Amino acid sequence: MDQEYENILVPVDGSKQAEAALAKAVISAKRNGAHIDVLNVVDTRAMAYNFAGMSDGSIAYQLVDKATDYLKDLLKKVKQDDDFDNIDIHIRLGNPKTVIAFDFPKDHKNDLLVMGASGMSRLQRAMVGSVTSFVKRNAPCDVLVIRTGVDNKQLDIK
Repeated sequence: MDQEYENILVPVDGSKQAEAALAKAVISAKRNGAHIDVLNVVDTRAMAYNFAGMSDGSIAYQLVDKATDYLKDLLKKVKQDDDFDNIDIHIRLGNPKTVIAFDFPKDHKNDLLVMGASGMSRLQRAMVGSVTSFVKRNAPCDVLVIRTGVDNKQLDIK
């Protein structure tokens, strides 16, 4: 069976797992002649708390600004190191679980979702639940969960 993917979604959160997923997605995209959408979701649930008297708008602006810088750095690295330019970066505000599993793939017609096993600690997963687990169960497209680097060796997570 020949499965050719055309639109690959890679959600990133700054973790080693997410960046390994992007590296493997680039390999797959090159093989399939596919496009990659790199997505960072700014979790608006975190803005429910008023940090040091800052307004929600101020917090959102700062988080989006940091996400933009991070995504631009990733994009530059992929274009230079992997010589791959069929890639776009995106930032969305909302609940990462629903944005990744439902909203973004529907809007961008992604047919493969490549993501790291987890970007959270055990405590964080226990408290808010794993985004990856939710996406695996609910996404309308194939989901590839990355647990190893491009060398197929276990990622050193610390």
